[in-house]
Parts: sequence; structure tokens; C-alpha cells
Amino acid sequence: MKKRIVIGIGIVFAAFMLWRIIALILGGESGRSGGPSRPAVAVEVDSVFFGSIQEVREYTGTVYPRYQYVLAPKVAGRIINISKRIGDWVRAGETIARIDDAEYQQAVREAEANLKIAQASLAEARSQFELASQEKARVESLQEKGIASPAELDAAVSNFTAQKSRYELAQAQVEQRDASLKSAHIRLSYTLLTASESGFIGERFVDEGALLAPNSPVVSIIGIDSVIVRTTIIERDYGRIEKDQPVVVTVDAFPTEEFFGSVSRIAPMLEQASRVAQMEVEVANEKTLLKPGMFARVNVRIAEKDSAQIVPATALVNRSGENGVFSINPDESIAHYITVQTGIVTSDQVEIVSPELSGIVVTLGHHLLEEGSPVLLPKGENGREENADAEKRGRRP
Repeated sequence: MKKRIVIGIGIVFAAFMLWRIIALILGGESGRSGGPSRPAVAVEVDSVFFGSIQEVREYTGTVYPRYQYVLAPKVAGRIINISKRIGDWVRAGETIARIDDAEYQQAVREAEANLKIAQASLAEARSQFELASQEKARVESLQEKGIASPAELDAAVSNFTAQKSRYELAQAQVEQRDASLKSAHIRLSYTLLTASESGFIGERFVDEGALLAPNSPVVSIIGIDSVIVRTTIIERDYGRIEKDQPVVVTVDAFPTEEFFGSVSRIAPMLEQASRVAQMEVEVANEKTLLKPGMFARVNVRIAEKDSAQIVPATALVNRSGENGVFSINPDESIAHYITVQTGIVTSDQVEIVSPELSGIVVTLGHHLLEEGSPVLLPKGENGREENADAEKRGRRP
């Protein structure tokens, strides 16, 4: 019984294959004899038009402040006051924090006292030096007259030399004590932490009462009147972007806002591993909406034409490595494949550099078409109404 079933299935399969072979042969002969070889394909179409087109590249990056610095003490001590918190505005030269300065005030007073002692010693040494100088001059005068002996002259000269050395030492001590006093004043000034540039407090690292070592961070200050967006560009676009080229930046926090800036820096090298180059964009930020750390999209216009032959991007097909379109004369309803040379390509439009096209092009269904394929156009006088509507849509700036 099973054997008969298998034989029956085999006979049915052989009959089906024979029928298919005969159908293919008859179909080929029918095509060669000029009969209908394939049915018409229903397609959607759009027009070829002339207008402006822009090629815009979008890169992603991160927002950074135009400048940022950390305020830290140069001396050790205990914080006794911090006048600002995060988000507060700071003026250049404004005092942000104070360190307990009692020890440094005492060092200043001690240095002042030492300077006074050195100045008194200098005054005494100057007086002794002047007396020695007068005595030396007197003995020299007497020795010329033969009154003073050579021994008296030697003693006067020796005393003069000693007093001169003492006087010079006293002068050096005054300079040393003066330098020590200035150093004490400088260390005292380090107990006041002041802002070198105006900006906002970005971070606060300590509170009052904290005991700080030298260079311990207290607050960070950022300037965001304008910001820097750092991103990367691929090797293909490297030669098409230049310094001062205008850009438009958008961020997720303000999706309806556009921020305008320009390319400020492009790295002179590409990273070997990723083949990308670093790029910095400076963006005006008058309303301070852009904040450091935001994710940003940078749109750079790298090509633009005011009058170009344009077709929808969906009309472009690639056959055997060549770009082309299917063009249709509405009076014939026949698709003709035309190889084209493209220019600027966007997400929804393509510039056709050559040849010049006319009529309408297929935007949907071209994967079923070949050269000379019959087509079914959308309703409305063989697609003319659809073509007119497409032209109105296409003639936009």
C-alpha cells in the first residue's frame, strides 16, 4: 500500500514538472513571436525638477566650557568661609573663599620686626663706616705732612675696611629681611581665594571647616558665554571642512532650538585606529542654554547648489554597480532605464549631474522593472496630475 502511494506521488510530481517545462517553452516562444511577455507593473512616480540642494553632514559630540579652572589654595589651612555655591555667578577678582590667616598674620608681624632690627643695624653700621672713613682721611693727611706714622695709617685703613664690610653686610641683611616680609605678605594673600576669570561655579568640593593641604580643590569655575563642541570627522569629509565654516548645533534638552557657530579647530592628523580627526566648534551661548556635558549634534553644510536637477532619493537604483533611474513618458507608459551621474545626495533628494532628464521617474516598484517594462501609472490622465502635484512639492527652496 505504501509503495503505491509513493509511486502515485512520484507520478504527480513528474507530471507537474513536465507541465512547467512546457509552459516555459511556450512562454518563450510567445515572447519571441511578439506577444505579451510580462504583465504591466504598478508603480509610483514623481517628477524631475530644478531647485536648490544642500549636502549636510551630521556629527555627534559633547559640549565643553570655553574655559574651566579649579580654585585651590597654595598654602595649608582651615577653610573659614566659602561665599559661593554651584550655579552662582562669579566676577573676576571676587573673593570666593577664605583660609584661617592667624598664623600668616603672625608671620608678617615677625618679618616686619626683623626688618626693623636689620634697618637699625644698618644705621649703626653706616655711622661707624662714616667715622672710619673720616679717620682714614685724617691720618692720610697727617702722614703726608710727616706727622702720623705708617703704623697709624695702617690701623686707620684696616678699621675703614672692616667698617665698610660691616656696612655692606647690614645692607644685605636689610634686603633679606625685606624679601622675607614680602614673602610673608604673599603667603598671607594666598589665604584669600579669588577668581581670575568671571564665570559660574561648576562644582564645590569642600565646605567650611575643612582642613586643606596645598593645591586641594575648593571650587571649579566655568565660562559658558560661548561653548566648545568637540566631535570627530571621518576621513572622507576631512578635506571638505575648513576653519570658520558655519555650523548649526542642536541638543536633546532643547529640541526646538538651533545654536549657530563655526568650526574653530581641526586636528592636523587622523587617529590611526579609527581614521577620524578631532574637530572643535565654537558656539555662541548668550542665553547660557548650552551646558557642559550635553550631547550635541553638529550639522555642517559641506556642499550647496542653487540650481540643480533633482529627483527623489527613492528614484535612484543601482544595477551592476551603476546608478540609474527609470524614466517614463506618460503617453507610452513604458519604463526606460537611464544610467545617471549623481552629485549631492541627501536623505530624500539626489542631484542628477547628467544626463538631463524629462518627464517622471519611478519612485516605488522599480525593483520589478527592466528596460522597456510596461507600467501602470497612478490614476489621473496617465499620471499627469500626479506629476503636476509632484512638481509643486518639488519646487521648494
